Amino acid sequence: MITTVDLPAPGPLWRRWSILAAALTALGHEDTWTVGPAGAHHDDGGGSWSHLALVEGGRAVLYGYDRDYSETADIEPPLDLLAGAPAWLPWDELTRFAAQDQLGYVLWCDGTAAWQRVSYPDDVEDGLDSTAGPVLDERATHRELVDFVYVRGGHGIDTPAERAAVAEAADRLLAGFGPEALHELVGRLTEVQVDLPAALAVAARGGLMPGTAVPMVPPGSPPARRRIRKLSDAEHDRLIWAAMREETERTRPVPVPTGELGAMVTWLRGRAPAGDGRCSLLVYADDASVTAQPGEHPPADLPGEGRFGAFRELTDLVRRLREAEADDAGGRWFFLRIETTAGTVSVDRRYDAWPSWWRDNGISGPWRGNLLREVEARAAAWRPSWTALLSPEVAYRPA
Repeated sequence: MITTVDLPAPGPLWRRWSILAAALTALGHEDTWTVGPAGAHHDDGGGSWSHLALVEGGRAVLYGYDRDYSETADIEPPLDLLAGAPAWLPWDELTRFAAQDQLGYVLWCDGTAAWQRVSYPDDVEDGLDSTAGPVLDERATHRELVDFVYVRGGHGIDTPAERAAVAEAADRLLAGFGPEALHELVGRLTEVQVDLPAALAVAARGGLMPGTAVPMVPPGSPPARRRIRKLSDAEHDRLIWAAMREETERTRPVPVPTGELGAMVTWLRGRAPAGDGRCSLLVYADDASVTAQPGEHPPADLPGEGRFGAFRELTDLVRRLREAEADDAGGRWFFLRIETTAGTVSVDRRYDAWPSWWRDNGISGPWRGNLLREVEARAAAWRPSWTALLSPEVAYRPA
C-alpha cells in the first residue's frame, strides 16, 4: 500500500541541499553535502546517507539509509520499499542498495501530487530525519549553516552580537544565494582556509548561479525480475536454528585422546569452583567465534586475572582442541560439553545437531556465514541436512 508524506516540494529541497554543499565546500569539506549530475547526496562518512535526484518530467526521488535508525531495513517481516513504486525511479541503484539491506526509505514525487512511499507504521524509524533532516525545513537548514561556521569553521568569536550577525548572514544566503552572501557568512572565518571559487563551482553544478541549470537525471526502468527479501536476518537465523534442533547427530568415531584434551581437562579441574575437581564446560565454537555458557559447575576465576582472563585462556584451549580433533572429511564439532571430577571426565561433542543442553539466548549465534564455511569444508556425506538453509537465497523470493 502507498501512502502520502508531507515533505517540501523537490525544488526547495534541492536549493537547500545545494546551498549546504556550496557553504561546506568553502570550508574544505567536499564530500559531506554534494551536488552533481547524478543528484544531491549527503554522506556522514560512517555508513549513513541520503540522495535526492530530480528526474526529467518534473519528478523527483529521495532515498537513503541510516546505519543506526533505519529500522525499515531489518523489520520483521521484511518490508519491500519498492512495492508499487513507479517505473521511472532509478531502479538499478535502488535494487542494489536493497540487496545489501542498506535502503531505509524511498520517497517519490511525480510533480502533480504529494510525496509518496510504501506504507509502514509511524513508529518505525526509516532514517529520513536523521540523514536528510537539515534540508527538510528552512530553519533546520539555517541551523546547519550556523553550525558550519562555529563547528566546522571553528569560528572563535562567540558573542551574542556575533551569533546574531552569523544568523543574519545565513538568512540572507538562504533568501538569495550569491557570491557576496556566501562571503558574508564564511568570509569571517580565520581558522580554516576559505575556498570561495570551489564553493561557487559547486553552486554552479547545483544550478544556483546565473546561467546554470539544475541537473536532471533520465527516468529509470524496473528490472524484469528482482529479489525481494522474505525473511529478515533474524528470521533466517531462527529457521536454521530450528532445523539444527531437529537434526539427528551422525555417528562418528570418537576422536583419539590428545594433549589438547588433557590440557583442557587440567585447566577445568584447576578451576573447579568447590576445589574438588568438579567443573563443567559448555561451549559453542566455529572458525571465527567462541561462546561459553555456565554449566552446573562453571569454571571459577582466579584472583587477580581480570574480568576476561579466564575466557581468553578458555578460547585458546577450545581452538587448540577443536583443531586437534578435526577430521578432513567429517569436519569439526560446533558444540562441546565437558564434565570433570577429580578422577573422571566425560565429553559430549556435536557436529550436526543443536544439543538440548545449549540454551538459545538469541544474541550469540551460531551465525550463518560461519556455519556455511565450516560445513562446506566437509565431505558431502558429512554435511547436515540444514546445509541448504544457509544459502542467502533462502531469504529471498523472485518477483
